[in-house]
Amino acid sequence: MNPIDLLKLMLPDFLVDNFEIVSVDNSQENLHLYFEEKAKPPKEFDTIELVSKGFTDEISIQDFPLRGKFVFLHIKRRRWTNKSNGEIIKRDWNLVAKGTRMTQEFASFLKEINR
Repeated sequence: MNPIDLLKLMLPDFLVDNFEIVSVDNSQENLHLYFEEKAKPPKEFDTIELVSKGFTDEISIQDFPLRGKFVFLHIKRRRWTNKSNGEIIKRDWNLVAKGTRMTQEFASFLKEINR
């Protein structure tokens, strides 16, 4: 089993597939996992030339405890700029989820990330 498969046992597949872990802070009581959205432009904008222009403000979500530690997910979503008109674009997470099967846990995650 590779590390990605192991992460998918503990975290939503969607999170593991679309975000990279950039940092981990492991203390006696807490586990903080820091994620940044991968630099893959949104599929709904395939016909537009986009440039990654940093990230939105970080959000923090408390996840299920793991091995007696509180787990916090710190997530940064990517911002894109349309090269032709300068418009700022963010991935529409509701659009991504359409037609997929998801757990209640994943649905709650999406609600939190859209705040």
